[in-house]
Amino acid sequence: MDANIKVYSYLRFSDARQSTGSSAHRQIEFAANWAKGRQLQLDASLSLRDEGLSAYHQRHVKQGALGTFLRAVDEGQIGAGSVLVVEGLDRLSRAEPLQAQAQLAQIINAGITVVTASDGREYNREGLKANPMELVHSLLVMIRAHEESDTKSKRVKAAIRRQCQQWLDGAYRGRIRNGKDPQWLTWRSDGWQLIPERVDAVRMAIDLFRAGHGAVAIVDRLNAAGLSVSDKGTRATHLYKVFRLPALRGAKTLSVDGVDYTLSDYYPAILSPEDFDELQGLFSQSGRRKGKGELPGIITGLRLTQCGYCGSAMVAQNLMSRKKDEDGRVHDTYRRLSCGSGQAYRRCPVGGSTSIAPIERAILDFCSDQINLDALLERGVVDPPARQKLAAAKARVADVEAQLKRLTDALLQDDGAVPAIILRKVRELEEELEHLRQEVTDADTEWAAVSRKAPTTAEAWRELVVQVKSQDYDARLKARQLVADTFARIVVYRVGVEPGEPANPALDLVLVPHGGHPRALRIHRKTGQWLSAEDVSTRALAG
Repeated sequence: MDANIKVYSYLRFSDARQSTGSSAHRQIEFAANWAKGRQLQLDASLSLRDEGLSAYHQRHVKQGALGTFLRAVDEGQIGAGSVLVVEGLDRLSRAEPLQAQAQLAQIINAGITVVTASDGREYNREGLKANPMELVHSLLVMIRAHEESDTKSKRVKAAIRRQCQQWLDGAYRGRIRNGKDPQWLTWRSDGWQLIPERVDAVRMAIDLFRAGHGAVAIVDRLNAAGLSVSDKGTRATHLYKVFRLPALRGAKTLSVDGVDYTLSDYYPAILSPEDFDELQGLFSQSGRRKGKGELPGIITGLRLTQCGYCGSAMVAQNLMSRKKDEDGRVHDTYRRLSCGSGQAYRRCPVGGSTSIAPIERAILDFCSDQINLDALLERGVVDPPARQKLAAAKARVADVEAQLKRLTDALLQDDGAVPAIILRKVRELEEELEHLRQEVTDADTEWAAVSRKAPTTAEAWRELVVQVKSQDYDARLKARQLVADTFARIVVYRVGVEPGEPANPALDLVLVPHGGHPRALRIHRKTGQWLSAEDVSTRALAG
């Protein structure tokens, strides 16, 4: 071997704690001694170190340094004649023997020599061609490594299954080491303890999400408050995963050999079951998560405001660059509402746009009588059974939809014949989903009826209305969520119910609340003042 040969060292430990012990030192020493004995220099430009990544589960390939090395080999970045030094083949892989040998062959076929420093063996094409028994030896080593890991894995899984069953039976209340635990908790000798500042961060993030803020805005506010949901900070891409964790309601969920376990009260809960179900329901509401731009829309972007002439979605445009009022607000005439179909495809029989501000004012006035004012109160202060029922039904629908999606995705990826048991399961889930959706409709109707009879907090609502009209960002987001809770549909007629009517100073709206009776409003085009109102039958509206 000449001095131009590049030598790389690969280190791996299945437990990250080994990195500070003798395992790391031993592997580094093996590689250094091997290279030194041949007067070669280790190349540290490509870091090959996997700490706490299992070679049995192939995590070191899927998300670790070895996967990076194999991709570099495939792309020709690691040249032929290079050397990879490992302590032993079991560091390289503990997968099933055929898979492990394929990974070794991938490296060797690229002209790279694999050296196992613990026994001084060298695996390359020339050597294996001259002595094929070395290939048999490598296979035997891989078989033994896989069997050791497989036996250990089975023992660990059996122990976890016993602990789960004992937990369900009430006979065990210790720690079950499986998967990752929430980072707002820490384990003490007497059980799980909440980390107050992390819990504050999670609760603040949930409240902001409920109020309509998106993940990026939530992270910005957490950072401004000096709060984080984990020791690595808060990432927007990770935040929605946190919101879906059953650990929020105190449950640990895990799957062992295809058996699913839900361990209630495993963690200290920071949400009630009802609040957790409601949080999951928010994910299924289209357009619910956030308003966009500097001035988020109250009635647009929710897929509930439509054109009365063609049925298309209405879209809003805020001309933020135009001259603002003395108080810094965007003038009403620069905040426009138009038909999305007419704007993009010229398919609507009525063109043009109208100011959205008077429509918002009229709906705010309507909401001051009809809105679910419970949403304005502190969470948990008002928590009627009807809301719990609706939130639970929505959560079950979301769960069944997720199961159907997983099965459908799996079937699409499999070209073979579909097993009868899978088809039967799909049909059962589809029937269950139809039944659950009807439950949601019934619960929605019940909750709408209850909310109209609920005690009102007019002062709190009036305060929100004033803030919305002053274009306060947070207040508009809150009102947006209240509108989503209240209305199933808002129909806008920009020039009167009949397009052929002569121009008049009025706009016509039809407000369709969840589970309630549709209401037709005629409002002043500039002020939003109610000119007339009447109930509309659902049949007439459909016609």
